[in-house]
Amino acid sequence: MDRFKPLKIGNLTAKLPVIQGGMGVGISLSSLAGAVAKEGGIGLISTAQIGFREPDFYRNAQEANLRAMESEFKKARSIAPEGIIGFNIMVATKNYVEYVKAAVKIGADLIVSGAGLPVDLPEYVKGSATKIAPIVSTVKAAKVICKMWDRNYKTAPDLVVVEGPLAGGHLGFSREQLAELEADTEEVSKTYHKAEYEEEVKGIIALVKQYADKYGKEIPVVAAGGVYTHEDVRHCIEDLGADGVQVGTRFVTTEECDAPLVYKQAYIGAKEEDIVITKSPVGMPGRAIMNPFLRKMMTEGEKVTRCFRCLEHCDPATTPYCITQALINAAQGDEEHALLFCGSNAYRAERIEKVPDVMRELCFGE
Repeated sequence: MDRFKPLKIGNLTAKLPVIQGGMGVGISLSSLAGAVAKEGGIGLISTAQIGFREPDFYRNAQEANLRAMESEFKKARSIAPEGIIGFNIMVATKNYVEYVKAAVKIGADLIVSGAGLPVDLPEYVKGSATKIAPIVSTVKAAKVICKMWDRNYKTAPDLVVVEGPLAGGHLGFSREQLAELEADTEEVSKTYHKAEYEEEVKGIIALVKQYADKYGKEIPVVAAGGVYTHEDVRHCIEDLGADGVQVGTRFVTTEECDAPLVYKQAYIGAKEEDIVITKSPVGMPGRAIMNPFLRKMMTEGEKVTRCFRCLEHCDPATTPYCITQALINAAQGDEEHALLFCGSNAYRAERIEKVPDVMRELCFGE
């Protein structure tokens, strides 16, 4: 039985070094985040169109989302009164600042922020106890964040998440980089990352240590993307030197995950060849399960009739389809019209599990 060290983020201590990745829309809400936090990990609620079930969502998405943030956080906290619970907030989100400030006001333990560089995040959490963590994919991105936070805010991250090319949803890599990193699929799946990318992870760890030393604090670095088994966790921590892992896909097929059963069954029924890289309507590559809807959107697209104003850089007149509506359809179980984001290992899901069992397998191999 392996016993990994707890994951310490300032004055917060997670008994198990596992962060449950934020998955929008409606996939990681209070049920999943609360369950992971209760088991000693860190639960993240995704703010991406979190209020899609609110009665006024289609009239005023912003207000509905902010209201849902508070209610979902309270529900998660009731599941795990002593657990660590935070939010995943995408930088690309329209009104990003309002979401961050709302998370702080609600009492989030942690904000994890990617899909762009959160260069001014320290400004929005100033004076609060909320910890902040950027998601980066390269040493270059990590350097930009650390330099800017150091220069402009005299601070450093509390945690850094390094997202690799095997992650689900929107990815911090170009299609060309992904093709290069995944040239040999079998090799990638066996080793978690190719040697080039593993060097990138080690480079980020070394860079972050410089800023940790400067500010006299520990800054844990967590590896994300393609982490599915106990062996993957061991590799990240023991071989790459990470302090923990962030896991998304493995938690989707749990009873506690907020996704509908049909969504979970799509993972269980997927074959390896069904998992593809597609160009999202927002212009970024993303990983999803191929289904009739995605096949149609990749060739024809469909006219956007309603704009949710969810992203800073999205033109409804030119986008091939509305990503918000496609993800809401997925969260509501309308598979025929759904975009099913997933990680590279989704095809490995064979059954519905329980969060305590998944956490035990990830951390102890049991």
